[in-house]
Amino acid sequence: MSFRVILDSCGEMTAEMKADDRFESAALTLTVGGEDIVDDETFNQAEFLRKVAACPECPKSACPSPERYMQGFEKEADHLYAVTLSAELSGSYNSAVLGKNLALENHPDKKIHIFNSRSASVGETLIAQKIWECEEAGMDFETIVDTVERYIDNQSTFFVLENLETLRKNGRLSKVKALVASALKIKPVMASTPEGNICQLDQARGINKALVKMVDYIAEKAEGSKDKILGIAHCNCAERAELVKNAILERIEVKDVIVLDTAGVSSMYANDGGVIVVL
Repeated sequence: MSFRVILDSCGEMTAEMKADDRFESAALTLTVGGEDIVDDETFNQAEFLRKVAACPECPKSACPSPERYMQGFEKEADHLYAVTLSAELSGSYNSAVLGKNLALENHPDKKIHIFNSRSASVGETLIAQKIWECEEAGMDFETIVDTVERYIDNQSTFFVLENLETLRKNGRLSKVKALVASALKIKPVMASTPEGNICQLDQARGINKALVKMVDYIAEKAEGSKDKILGIAHCNCAERAELVKNAILERIEVKDVIVLDTAGVSSMYANDGGVIVVL
């Protein structure tokens, strides 16, 4: 059976996905200081991070339109899927659902499913990889949907931020708390909730101690890891991501590892120096 996967641009595409026309990215638009930046292959991370650091306002994102998703779903394929940023953090999921409904008005027999990742970044990448794996195994559409939804249920997302400015600017961290955290070099250890929201698990003084705590939490949640792919995304800190990868692999065994640099939306959330881990 033929298939297509639309990944909203919060999810990084692997080199293999970029080379395979069955995978496509639906770009979100980022706004920094009144300037719109399309999160596509033209995105320049270094330039974006400079603009975010210089702007007193929080960067914002706008999800792809329902029409953009509809266009993807109208392409020829037996099975069509979209994987979106957590519905708790973005309107991308709802936009994809509307796009699906528009496509079904003209093509009622199409098999389309929207996966709410309840994650972000490399979490979406791993879900797209799971769809690919199921398709290669020759599963029928309904079995693939059920298998991937169960995979999402068991997926965990963790991250540590070097820079807390975005959290301060978007109101998730008060200015006073951000200043104190910055002065004391306190770094939060964050995670996704089962519903796809963001929570703070812990904190530590200094980025290295925070990363060690994150690895501890990952090891605790590593049941069945031998059959899973470990996903790591980093924002402009490849060496740090490699250290995190090695620390995790000293504690647990996994099937494979994917390490990617963050694209636009993930760079906006993680900010310079942030590391995201999904298992």
